[in-house]
Amino acid sequence: MRIIFFAGKGGVGKTSVAAATGIKTAQAGHKTLVMSLDVAHSLSDIFDLERSLIDQNRGRPLRVRKNLWIQELDILEEIEKNWGDIHKYISTLLNTTGLDEILAEELAILPGMEEVSLLLYINRYAQTKEFDVILLDCAPTGESLRFISIPTTLEWYIKKIFKMERTLVRYARPIAKRLYDVPLPGEDYFDAVEFLFNRLRGVDEILIDPEITTVRLITNPEKIVLKETQRAFMYFCLYKMNIDGIIMNRVLPETVHDAYFQDWRESQRQYIKNAETYFSPIPLFSVNLFRGEILGQRSLKALADEIYGDRNPLDRFFDGKPYSLIKANGKYQLRVKVPFIEKKDVELSKISDELIVRVGSFKRHILLPRQVAASKSVRAKLDGEYLSVHFEP
Repeated sequence: MRIIFFAGKGGVGKTSVAAATGIKTAQAGHKTLVMSLDVAHSLSDIFDLERSLIDQNRGRPLRVRKNLWIQELDILEEIEKNWGDIHKYISTLLNTTGLDEILAEELAILPGMEEVSLLLYINRYAQTKEFDVILLDCAPTGESLRFISIPTTLEWYIKKIFKMERTLVRYARPIAKRLYDVPLPGEDYFDAVEFLFNRLRGVDEILIDPEITTVRLITNPEKIVLKETQRAFMYFCLYKMNIDGIIMNRVLPETVHDAYFQDWRESQRQYIKNAETYFSPIPLFSVNLFRGEILGQRSLKALADEIYGDRNPLDRFFDGKPYSLIKANGKYQLRVKVPFIEKKDVELSKISDELIVRVGSFKRHILLPRQVAASKSVRAKLDGEYLSVHFEP
């Protein structure tokens, strides 16, 4: 299987590029699924399907042409399939605080439920090989990063807290029933959490395997958008994901000679040069601004041809190593690619068998192998684009 993330700031054209890539891979004979990771789904709209505004096909894949399906999740359907006992407990808990029952059920749809459901689908499709290609139309950058951090967060929770929490609640439940009206979670709740985690096993390895999964960042030649792209580049590297292409969308074509656009064209040229410098040696695909709206399969195919030309969109256009752990001269060294930052932007700490790396508002917990975790001291330095962490025996 081949999985490609299309990520970037909101409004840069991620849905169009993901859908266009799907048209091209489907034409090449690959069974392709384009999945929307955005709560505000718009895949049906970009394919110009004759459907109602809120019709998501109950969250199931919908065939749009030969070898091509789209999928937009319906969170209410996913609650029934995956979150039954968990959602039931949370809504009951909220209801005991005095909230109306219907409102409690609505508030019990917590952030992250839809993302976990998407991860369950990705894991299932990878194991059953229902599709050759999965193209992920990501939400804006912040939500996308939360999505890719979920496997690590759940693993940390299960290993560090879950068993202790379950044991404490088991002993506290009989006492709490006599003293408080607030219900503690039952065994059904903990069984559901454990079952959910077991169904996610292995998905983190799929996401960080560069042979399977790569990220393509969509950007525009504008200062604010480019800065967001730099941040996304850095954070995806922090989560071990390989970026194999930058798609510079909506570039004013050289054929536009109107004086009104002269300054705009000049600023775009400068930002494109900046992008080439920032992201080199990762290839940059420049895509001209279309005359009209990208809508329907014909214009999506034209967009795909503009992006890829004769190239196969499933190729890995760049093989990088954003994360590596090596042993040399009896010492372990961890190297994490974190471009565009200075020493003051990084916070590092080691607690037991965890290395905690904080860059800006994002924090990454890295579970260390036993031999590395036993190290007595840790020192780190910025080495160009890489954070090098040395573990002393």
